Amino acid sequence: MKKDELSFQPKIDIETIKNEMSPSFRWYYIILLIMVLICFQQTGFSFAKLIKGLPEMAKFVAHAFPPDFTRFNELALSILQTIEISVAGTILAIIIALPIGIGASVNFSPNPIVYKSCRTLLNFTRSVSEMIVALVFVTAVGLGPFSGVMALAVHSAGMLGKFYAEAIENVGKGEIEAIKSTGANTFQVLKFAVLPQVLPELVTVILYRWEVNIRSATVLGMVGAGGIGFDLITAIRLFQYQEALAIVLLTLITVAVIDQVNNRIRAKII
Repeated sequence: MKKDELSFQPKIDIETIKNEMSPSFRWYYIILLIMVLICFQQTGFSFAKLIKGLPEMAKFVAHAFPPDFTRFNELALSILQTIEISVAGTILAIIIALPIGIGASVNFSPNPIVYKSCRTLLNFTRSVSEMIVALVFVTAVGLGPFSGVMALAVHSAGMLGKFYAEAIENVGKGEIEAIKSTGANTFQVLKFAVLPQVLPELVTVILYRWEVNIRSATVLGMVGAGGIGFDLITAIRLFQYQEALAIVLLTLITVAVIDQVNNRIRAKII
């Protein structure tokens, strides 16, 4: 080994350190800290209030033990329906998000109008909560899992579409130009140049979104969109805390199992 390699020292940028230690840089962090403190103060955050309420929380939890699995068969069917809602909503979101994501990518959007329209649509669908979308669809199609599927599909399409667009924009230009030089059309470029590069990331995000949708489907049941959420809110309203705890435990087990399944799928594909 050469002497220069043994005496190697990391290069230190003195100017960068000086800039970071400048008064304006310090004021930036001070302002940020003040903003955070104001947020805590305006939201009424209080450790004293939290500690004072711990006994009441303990009483609430104590009333929920032991969990009541008397209606296990019915609850299992509701859990199954929740999974079905999440799967259908996620698949529909993928179908909706794919063309919008392509239109929202700078390097594949046909013109600026399409680009801006797709970006605006993705921003809108992401900004609206699943609960609000579910309430809209409940009024349109009635109570049941169908409204839950549509709520998950609309909101998830905004999240997935934004990721699709960013992933496509980050694809190496060399591969795209090489495929285009063979006379390939846009679809062939997407298939042979873009998809192989973004597929691992797409799979990871889709599986993660499915996990999120399972949790969201549980909550959507509380507004009449089907699934185990309806049983949970009913048990809480009737003060059947032991059954409510059983529902929570079943939901946790379901999410844990699906997480393991997703890990296996991700490992196989990636």
